[in-house]
Amino acid sequence: MRNVKARIALLALGSLVLLNACNAQEEKKASSNETVIATVNGSPLYQSMIDNFMKQAAMQNAPDTPEVRKAVLEELVGREVARQDAVKQGFNKRPEVKQQVELAEMAIVVNAYLQDFSKTHPATDDLLKAEYDKIKTQMGDKQYHARHILVKTEKEAMDILAQLKKGAKFDKLASSKSLDEGSKPKGGDLGFNPPARFVKPFADAMVALKKGETVKAPVQTQFGFHIIKLEEVKDMPAFDEVKANLTPRVQQEQLRKHIEDLRAKAKIEYKGAQAPAATTIPVPSTPADKPTPPAPADKK
Repeated sequence: MRNVKARIALLALGSLVLLNACNAQEEKKASSNETVIATVNGSPLYQSMIDNFMKQAAMQNAPDTPEVRKAVLEELVGREVARQDAVKQGFNKRPEVKQQVELAEMAIVVNAYLQDFSKTHPATDDLLKAEYDKIKTQMGDKQYHARHILVKTEKEAMDILAQLKKGAKFDKLASSKSLDEGSKPKGGDLGFNPPARFVKPFADAMVALKKGETVKAPVQTQFGFHIIKLEEVKDMPAFDEVKANLTPRVQQEQLRKHIEDLRAKAKIEYKGAQAPAATTIPVPSTPADKPTPPAPADKK
């Protein structure tokens, strides 16, 4: 159980920084619906503090046991002792500390707000299907399982083609000669990808191949010269297969639009700084099915 205690203590160090920061400037007062579990020099610690922490810990697979709760309580006591001494020495009045408290409170309030927004604005089947159709339109109906060997010069590429014609194994040549560090350890295997994932010359050559075929001539892109082999072709996953993976993507898009709407309605004046172009809610770029290994279209 020592490892569990140590883990909980580390979790507490991170989570309770925010917890205490938000309470550092106000005196804790017991209310009729709060259960006091300990006092430190007269200042109460509440059962709800333990409960809230355990909810966070559960997300990291920490066990909820009496011993763990006791360890968390001891961490809270230690933090409260330190907080009280810090207040005596005036740390809570330092400008940089006040700013950190404000940022911590902002993070907690915004996080709660966004979580509530996601609950009250679920990703409906209509929204998920619309996202699926959009991705399918952009990516196409087929996925291609290809291998490639990337080299610097056309001469190197022609030499590799000659070796393949003599019976050399594609995966072994890729592992020893390819410049693509992402696929090289896997024998040049790029996994299943839609053509849109690749640069056009590579995609055009790949879709022109039949299953099991290798290009007759090297394919040149901005990355060098490619020898491409097509392993397999399959249809894009059906909607029901990727529905669960689309949910966070659609929820993030709803959040992004919501924040954009709030920004549009707000009166924002930047003082001494340029207005940033990016929104505060990032939109995930992961394709609808699953993340894939780096393809030739990726920047190196």
